[in-house]
Amino acid sequence: MTNNDTLRRLRYALHINDAEVAEAMTLSGRATPADEILNWLKREDEAGYVELSDTLLCRFLDGFIIKKRGPHPSGNAPEPLEFLSNNEVLKKLRIALELKEGGVLAVFQKVEFTVTKAELGSFFRKDGHRNYRKCPEQVLKKFIKGLSAKA
Repeated sequence: MTNNDTLRRLRYALHINDAEVAEAMTLSGRATPADEILNWLKREDEAGYVELSDTLLCRFLDGFIIKKRGPHPSGNAPEPLEFLSNNEVLKKLRIALELKEGGVLAVFQKVEFTVTKAELGSFFRKDGHRNYRKCPEQVLKKFIKGLSAKA
């Protein structure tokens, strides 16, 4: 799944429009014109398609956190990551939506996808921790789909 796919899925799941995407990007320290966002949302085979980098997707997610939870006490937006893994996307969504372990598991249950507590915990560990595990693409897709599912 490309970063562009992730952004499209998140827009749908979280019911946000282009203006809200632009607002989140601005909150993270990067003003983004509407036409640039439209190019990110196009399919790969459409004219004008522009690939969304890990850094820009990270900026959107950081801005989404700021929008939902308020700015960091220091008042500074975090520096975007150069490489954004599925684990980081999952972490940032959990933070923005203020989900605890039970809330994350409930999102997976909405789409009838089973994730154990131990497996979920392994996705939120630091890379290099002995219990760290990479978050598979399917898990991230199911989580985003669960966000859009009605209770």
